[in-house]
Amino acid sequence: MDYALIWAILISVAVFAYVALDGFDLGIALLFPWFKKEEDRDVMMNTVAPVWDGNETWLVLGGGGLLAVFPLAYSVLMPALYMPVIAMLLGLIFRGVAFEYRFKTKRAKGIWDLSFITGSLIAAMSQGIMLGAMLQGIQVTDRAYSGGWFDWLTPFTIFCGVAVVIGYMMLGATWLVMKTSGDLQRQSYRAGWYTTILLVACIAFVSLYLPYVDMFIAERWFTYPASVGLWALPILLAVMTIGLLRSLHRKQEGRPYLWGLGMFLLAYTGFAVSIFPYLVPRSITLWEAAAPDNSLKFLLVGAVFLLPIIFAYTGYTYWVFRGKVDPDSGYHD
Repeated sequence: MDYALIWAILISVAVFAYVALDGFDLGIALLFPWFKKEEDRDVMMNTVAPVWDGNETWLVLGGGGLLAVFPLAYSVLMPALYMPVIAMLLGLIFRGVAFEYRFKTKRAKGIWDLSFITGSLIAAMSQGIMLGAMLQGIQVTDRAYSGGWFDWLTPFTIFCGVAVVIGYMMLGATWLVMKTSGDLQRQSYRAGWYTTILLVACIAFVSLYLPYVDMFIAERWFTYPASVGLWALPILLAVMTIGLLRSLHRKQEGRPYLWGLGMFLLAYTGFAVSIFPYLVPRSITLWEAAAPDNSLKFLLVGAVFLLPIIFAYTGYTYWVFRGKVDPDSGYHD
């Protein structure tokens, strides 16, 4: 069995689960500036209050799995991305504190709103910057990071950060469409439409820019006939985009979020296809980065028991708190 490949798939699933689940609650915070009424903001936070901390389980699983299973990749990526990683963690701390304190105060509510927005913005931007740094490549010499302290900071990585922010806002808007009603829901439909258009524009730019500057990605996507099957991804992405915009136009409630998740899954798959088989692009493959097979087998036994438990309690939480949020009750009670 190819244990390194199995673990690469498992960690990829964990990372996507984090993006899919924590993405919408980060997006809700990023939408706060467009929802000025205090009661609307209360409802927005109450839509994610029961699940937001559990969503971050997947981030811990992905990061911890990378350290345990692919220690060489971890030892290279962390020095290259120290600053955005630390910024992301600080952002998550600020937004977590805001959750707990915002409903306990009256006079300082604006301060905690700002903390919620700023922390979420920093976390989302940092994740996008790390994604951009992976795509543009990381300098490695003798199996160690050999770049500078600010190699992660380029116009392309900043653009990727903005794209992730927009994507999370789209997920947040479609989540609110599903969980709210009245004027808040009507504003969420509009926010979902605008952010979807912006997100598609960002994906299109990255899809055209990367093959232009990176021959490895260009060969992966444009070598005939090997790449023919990959063109199903942009076609499916177009289908998902049309489905999302139509569902928003028709004022459907549950489908926009599902269409949005489909868009993220296809973009995520495109990222994986663009860098495979590398964990550190163009430098270290997943097999070179993997721990010994004995370690991978031992860890896999634990994952076989752990992952179903995480999926089960996550699914149960979402099932218990399904349906619309009552504006007259919530986290502050």
